Amino acid sequence: MSIKNTARLRRAKSTRSHIRTLGVPRLSVLRTGQHIYAQLFNSDGSVVLAAANTTQADVKSGLKNGKNADAASAVGRAIAEKAKAAGIEKVAFDRSGYRYHGRIKALADAAREGGLQF
Repeated sequence: MSIKNTARLRRAKSTRSHIRTLGVPRLSVLRTGQHIYAQLFNSDGSVVLAAANTTQADVKSGLKNGKNADAASAVGRAIAEKAKAAGIEKVAFDRSGYRYHGRIKALADAAREGGLQF
């Protein structure tokens, strides 16, 4: 495993341990070279409450590819809609150790515009 990925996982572990004490659902983001994924976990992390990603047909429609900020915004809007349908308004944002810029920021801004509070 690369040094960069090891450092990212260390940061993610620290963030998740803090979020676990808050007692609110966790919005976790995974970024790959081709796609972006978002999952909403309950407060202890054992159950996935909602999920959205760029491989889903409803999110993928209208996108040129799944690896840019536009795709991340579409995922953010989709996860916000699914969270609202599940009755969830307040979440903790888990950026999984990634820097808060680019696709991660686009997803977070779109989720906020969709009605999620974090």
